[in-house]
Amino acid sequence: MTPQQYVQDKAARSGSSFYYAFLFLPPPRRAAITAFYAFCREVDDVVDEVSDASVAANKLAWWRREVDAAFGGAPTHPVMQALQPIAADFDIRAEHLQAVIDGCQMDLEQSRYLDFPGLARYCHLVAGVVGEVAANIFGRSSDATIAYAHKLGLAMQLTNIIRDVGDDARRGRIYLPMSELKQFDVKAQEILSRSYSERFSALMRFQAERAQRCYDEALALLPEADRQPQKPGLMMANIYRTLLREIEADGFQVLHQRTSLTPIRKLWIAVRTHWRGR
Repeated sequence: MTPQQYVQDKAARSGSSFYYAFLFLPPPRRAAITAFYAFCREVDDVVDEVSDASVAANKLAWWRREVDAAFGGAPTHPVMQALQPIAADFDIRAEHLQAVIDGCQMDLEQSRYLDFPGLARYCHLVAGVVGEVAANIFGRSSDATIAYAHKLGLAMQLTNIIRDVGDDARRGRIYLPMSELKQFDVKAQEILSRSYSERFSALMRFQAERAQRCYDEALALLPEADRQPQKPGLMMANIYRTLLREIEADGFQVLHQRTSLTPIRKLWIAVRTHWRGR
């Protein structure tokens, strides 16, 4: 298996909404985003799949060294062998990849966030930086597009957090800010034991409303000149917003199930966005 085949397989097997947006890119840009996405999946899987925190920390340390080695011209992992030769073409820098690892490191070191600014810092590393790299790969003519990408990354990560409340609770994690649990009189133990209440529903409506505002703010930041090249990001935004609306319509039943869209529906949303351009 070549490095290019490896990253393609990694992206395809993930079933992610991102994969459907990649399909509409010209081959060089598709190769770059696929390799970068495969990197993100590799380091994220360290946290999700390795139960021993010390082992996971060692694996992340290995990835840090591999990033430095790759940008020094000596990649050893197939993901970095696919990404390194084309990184400079799309302004993908070592500090971008190290920031993503920093975000994964936060998952190893804390399972609660006291307030929204603390959560936003985490979202910046695991989603905002990813959005910035993706925007560079898709093509942009304005620095304002970077601000759009960071805000869209925040919106999408907040959607992930809402969707995954139950899954995260099973791992002992709560990404909803503790100050906001207190604001709505929801105890952490209620989430960990997956207990619904009107208070929980109110808390989740608050989270969803903030995520929806972030989508609106992101789209308002996108310059008209970059709307065409940034279509893949708009596809992802529409897929994630549709998912968020599904969760809202279902009454935030996120403690015992993980809401998802079917592959055919994701593809249809991507195609419709491609046609409409928004």
